Amino acid sequence: MYKGREGQWAFFLHRFSGLAILFYLIIHVFSIGSAAISEEFYNTIHNVYKLPVFSLGLVAVAAGVLYHALNGLRIIAMDMFGWGVKIQRELWYVTMFLTVVGGGMALVLTVLRIMGKVA
Repeated sequence: MYKGREGQWAFFLHRFSGLAILFYLIIHVFSIGSAAISEEFYNTIHNVYKLPVFSLGLVAVAAGVLYHALNGLRIIAMDMFGWGVKIQRELWYVTMFLTVVGGGMALVLTVLRIMGKVA
């Protein structure tokens, strides 16, 4: 029975962040590939990307990539070393803490950039 413990959340968030990164990469490849269609089409797409909502979406992508990478290291520690399994819960909390801190820093910088205070 599922109890919603840290391991299950780590598994779910790892899969979700991986799919979100894949979705972002597909959009990114389409965006860059639009230059092959026409310069006007490429510029139209990139003008839409300059909207603040897309900048905030990049914050989510940055946090997702950070979580996915750190949780991957946590998984490696559990698979390769005996001590990783013993402290997997603590490692997940460290992963979440670093993700929140990194995502928060990306959010602050993005909001400052939107407001025109950072280049």
